[in-house]
Amino acid sequence: MEVEGIRVIIGMGEYRFSDHAVKRMIKRSIARSGVEEAILSGEIIEEYPDDKYSPSCLIYGRSKAGRHLHVQLSLPPTVIVITAYDPDETEWIDYRIRRKKT
Repeated sequence: MEVEGIRVIIGMGEYRFSDHAVKRMIKRSIARSGVEEAILSGEIIEEYPDDKYSPSCLIYGRSKAGRHLHVQLSLPPTVIVITAYDPDETEWIDYRIRRKKT
């Protein structure tokens, strides 16, 4: 999957947020604009072709304010933001690679 196709859809505003994403974003004080900025500036760090409802991916990016975010979303043609969160530095190397569990 290429991130460019996702960026086009986000830029056109032709995507939506799942109820789960909205609840988590409110709880975590993550703004819609921050999610959009992270996706538009970000990179796909994991792909989930066999995800529960449809193929999805995890994007790492930063908001314009510099906030590191992970955004999981379903892949085109229907892009749905599944969740968004601040990556835990104890679980991620450079916010991009999962640390091995010991």
